[in-house]
Amino acid sequence: MSGRAPAPRWRARIRLPHLVRRFLGSLPPGGPGAGEESWALAHLSDDEARLWGRMSGPDRRHAVAVARRLAAALGEGRPPRRAVVAAALLHDVGKVESGLGTMGRVVATLGILGLGRERVEGWAGRRGPQGRIGRYARHPALGGVLLAGAGSDQLTVTWAAEHHLGPERWTIEAEVAAALKAADGD
Repeated sequence: MSGRAPAPRWRARIRLPHLVRRFLGSLPPGGPGAGEESWALAHLSDDEARLWGRMSGPDRRHAVAVARRLAAALGEGRPPRRAVVAAALLHDVGKVESGLGTMGRVVATLGILGLGRERVEGWAGRRGPQGRIGRYARHPALGGVLLAGAGSDQLTVTWAAEHHLGPERWTIEAEVAAALKAADGD
């Protein structure tokens, strides 16, 4: 034994480069360019497009990048089903329920990493900042509810709800889930 205390549990889960890229990518205002916005909307139903419009500009930019990486990974000769592209575009839609801006999301992420997602999710019913942080932590489940209400394909609904789970807990087709996860880089 080296006599060292084990690293805190939250440190093992931090993917600092990913978090730094997401933070820096969220700083510029505005959504995707007009061409990217049109491309995204062509893959969404009217009700999904309304949800898309509620997402922040940085979230929409991230979502288009994820969907474009997904389409490239699946190959030009095999375009993905509309529901798969919609899953990539709307996987983070539940974040709209938190009402948090970039700095609030940084605080929420640190809380999730330090205290554990389950504990922070328990704050979702509270008022004020703690409630917003709790809703941010619960964004996968909240996104699934929003998408179900919008009449989205079951794959789209399920991926929003499961995108932060480990592969052993995914219930959609493994190849599709793995491609979505890899495209998200999360």
